[in-house]
Amino acid sequence: MTSYDEDIRQLAKEFESCRKVMLALGDENRQHLILEMMQMGSCGGVRVGVIADRSHLSRPAVSHHIQILKDAGILRLRKEGTKNYYYFDVGMESMSKLIIMLQHAENIMKKLPCRSEEKMIEVSEP
Repeated sequence: MTSYDEDIRQLAKEFESCRKVMLALGDENRQHLILEMMQMGSCGGVRVGVIADRSHLSRPAVSHHIQILKDAGILRLRKEGTKNYYYFDVGMESMSKLIIMLQHAENIMKKLPCRSEEKMIEVSEP
């Protein structure tokens, strides 16, 4: 097994461990919710109703998307009596794993031979 094969095998493991966060971030509605929550700037967290008021989504839809973001490790929940407040996980291990995986993928791609048509034409022309 070559070093390249080992790199690809490791990248596959990293990719698998990042699937939840990639799926969570890949949805346009969740991207909108993340941006809205960032713009609110509330350190103590935000309730689903407030998020729904600032979006085009219903409360049940917001709750659904919030749960996916929570399961992916992007958001955390703080309870105050019967009220739930959602906030960004400061540690965000899931985002750190994603960044490491993307950097690893970039390093592997840099080692691959060029296959773009532009470069191939430049190389083949005398």
